[in-house]
Amino acid sequence: MKHKQHETDTLLLKAGEGRIYQCGSMTAVFKADENETANKYSISEWWLEPHSGGPGAHLHEENDEVFYGLEGIASVLVGDKWIDIEKGSFLRIPAKTLHDFANRTNERCGLLNFFIPGGFERNMPSIVKWFEDNK
Repeated sequence: MKHKQHETDTLLLKAGEGRIYQCGSMTAVFKADENETANKYSISEWWLEPHSGGPGAHLHEENDEVFYGLEGIASVLVGDKWIDIEKGSFLRIPAKTLHDFANRTNERCGLLNFFIPGGFERNMPSIVKWFEDNK
């Protein structure tokens, strides 16, 4: 029996490990969330297939987000401007800023996301259901 992680435990997840949520042509892999971080942050990977959209334009009232390019080139909407995030690029989006992301290339792309403070993972079941209902 696997024991429940706490914020004081060391946490090691290998590539592809975590809580996986399929959202159409987008896959989210949560590495650490409120259960492991005492709600201080959530960390997830977001993988987009070629020529696919992201979650849709939205903003968070109280949460900053950080994106880090893992693979390929992701296009990220910040306010009214699209920015290309390549592997190794860093982007911070302050709370109350409209944002979205998409893959406009022929190659799969991935972003690492830090959501500060945590709790975003609570939305994932309803997000997955929305993508299932709107295929």
